[in-house]
Amino acid sequence: MNQTVRPPKQAIRIGHSACPHDCPSTCALDVEILDAHTIGRVRGARDNDYTAGVVCAKVARYAEREHHADRLMHPLQRVGGKGSREFRRIGWDDALDIVAEQLLKAETHHGAESVWPYYYAGTMGLVMRDGIHRLRHVKKYSGFHSTICVNPAWSGFAAGTGKIAGSDPREMAKSDLVVIWGTNPVNTQVNVMTHATHARKERGAKIAAVDVYMNGTMAQADLPVLVKPGTDGALACAVMHCLFRDGKADWAYLDKYTDAPRELEAHLKTRDPQWASAITGTPVETIEEFARLIGDTKRTYFRLGYGFARSRNGAANMHAALSIAAVTGAWQYEGGGAFHNNNDIFGLNKSLIEGTDAFDPKVRMLDQSRIGAILTGDRDALRGGPPVDALFIQNTNPLSVAPDQTLVKRGFARDDLFVCVHEQFMTETAEVADIVLPATTFLEHDDIYRGGGHQYIMLGPKLVEPPGECRNNHDVVAALAERLGAEHEGFGMSPRELIDDMLRRSKRGTLAELEANKWIDCQPPFEKAHYLDGFNWPDGKFRFKPDWPKVPFRSPYTSGPVDDMPVLPDHWNVVETADAEHPFRLATSPARGFLNSTFNETPTSQANEKRPTVMIHPDDAAEQGIADGDEVVLGNRRGEVRLHAKLFDGVRRGVLIAESIWPNSAYVDGRGINTLTGADAVAPFGGAAFHDNKVWVRKA
Repeated sequence: MNQTVRPPKQAIRIGHSACPHDCPSTCALDVEILDAHTIGRVRGARDNDYTAGVVCAKVARYAEREHHADRLMHPLQRVGGKGSREFRRIGWDDALDIVAEQLLKAETHHGAESVWPYYYAGTMGLVMRDGIHRLRHVKKYSGFHSTICVNPAWSGFAAGTGKIAGSDPREMAKSDLVVIWGTNPVNTQVNVMTHATHARKERGAKIAAVDVYMNGTMAQADLPVLVKPGTDGALACAVMHCLFRDGKADWAYLDKYTDAPRELEAHLKTRDPQWASAITGTPVETIEEFARLIGDTKRTYFRLGYGFARSRNGAANMHAALSIAAVTGAWQYEGGGAFHNNNDIFGLNKSLIEGTDAFDPKVRMLDQSRIGAILTGDRDALRGGPPVDALFIQNTNPLSVAPDQTLVKRGFARDDLFVCVHEQFMTETAEVADIVLPATTFLEHDDIYRGGGHQYIMLGPKLVEPPGECRNNHDVVAALAERLGAEHEGFGMSPRELIDDMLRRSKRGTLAELEANKWIDCQPPFEKAHYLDGFNWPDGKFRFKPDWPKVPFRSPYTSGPVDDMPVLPDHWNVVETADAEHPFRLATSPARGFLNSTFNETPTSQANEKRPTVMIHPDDAAEQGIADGDEVVLGNRRGEVRLHAKLFDGVRRGVLIAESIWPNSAYVDGRGINTLTGADAVAPFGGAAFHDNKVWVRKA
């Protein structure tokens, strides 16, 4: 029987926005608006010269997520046991009354610090992400030491330059060599590839990539440099050894702009390619070729990612790789230098958004990554304070993304722990909550964003009406504040008023001007971005010898073995080294179809990723009697995970890669990959070493 095929709805207009997700690209978006409630295709904005009309496939099909049948629509109250997934629908007033009552109850029993507002980067919007701090500060709830993502990478970069900023990322297109180190932009930051391939096409530039497996970016590189996890510092040292050895170090630049070049040269005399090869697994000839390419190319742009810093030696690895640009003097040239993130260029005053006037430095700060230890009563993790009896959670899914999942699950299973989750979908964390509140997506509220991987401040206005009874983060926080007796000017303001206030305080214009222009280009002048007027230290010199505890990074305290960090760039061997019981090293790299645990609910991403797998070298698989597609068990002292083997010769022997983050329910036994990752703090300011795990593997 023939079916009537209805033509697709035509867009009534194109709405302009910015991608809200935890990705440095923060793409400028053009969104098809089909009616007041419906979107169509999402495209990258062509008139933004960083986005340049390109957006990742998962965001391009955002309608699949926006209009997903499983969106949470109404407030829910748990009626069964914890994790039973038994809920009943209730009204917003009842839900908020219950949450306020439970937070006040916790405060009465163990003080305000027994309440922990817990959030992260499900949205990067400054109003919807950061407004939870206003409630925290006014109520004196436990502070949130953000550690799960940037700490090792940012501290390693700032250790050299003195701040988190670098060469204009658009200059990649003007480079003669783009070195993409420790990131897989084919999966995670497509715009990096846009600019790097433009340089290749227009200038004949080369692309070199450094990573722990032959991923999509490595496959597109002219020179892929394959290393073992946690060994990037050794590779960087060998490259610098060759530069000094072969007369490719720029001594005029070194003497003017760096702190200890001759000490560095002497230190590196024993860090030759043979030494590095034994550590990294990279052939000597590849290291020599990499060093020669860098040494012969003045206009080299180092695009340094997050992945290679997600190791116990991650900050030292970042600093070592960054140091290469100072040895060659690449900072002097357009299309040269280094870049990781632009956090420190924007100068935004978020005092009303965050309620910083109510901040009390005496209130304890709890480590985000150690949520398992905190909820299970570890005295060190609790920093000597009371137990956490109540959690209010926005923008994150710790029962999937936090490390040491066995401990995290044990903590959330406490009968005396009250949990409220404000979420778009019924995530693993929402499933164990007492109250679940339905949240808006970025298309359904007003917010403002700043680029990590570029230099733009961008507006994300409300484009469609939210479904059901969904409410935005700001409105929920303000409604709770009223019930809790928390008073602050920011609670009574609208998101648009908060945005306008921040822009005015920051001398970045007004909301009306931003609406007219869509974004603000905050790129500093060339001389400043390239540190030609000096690095961000009193003497203006790049630090080969950082004072690690005093690196300028926002952190309430140091963490990990700070005193043991290397004095000069080096391979710092504090990783989980493979041993007889755990002969493999596991990295949990990001899958192309997911972004952390976001998008793993969408049918296309699920179909493209198929199922949880672990990549293993065929020779290693043969020794274990494992065939392609076999169910295998990975394990260590933290737990065990069941998934399927994928034979792949694009890894070093002894290395396993499990692209993630799949929902826990996608695994045979319901235990996700972060069962195997550790929550011990990374030096110098905390962090989670997601790519630094020793494991065993066997056929199931």
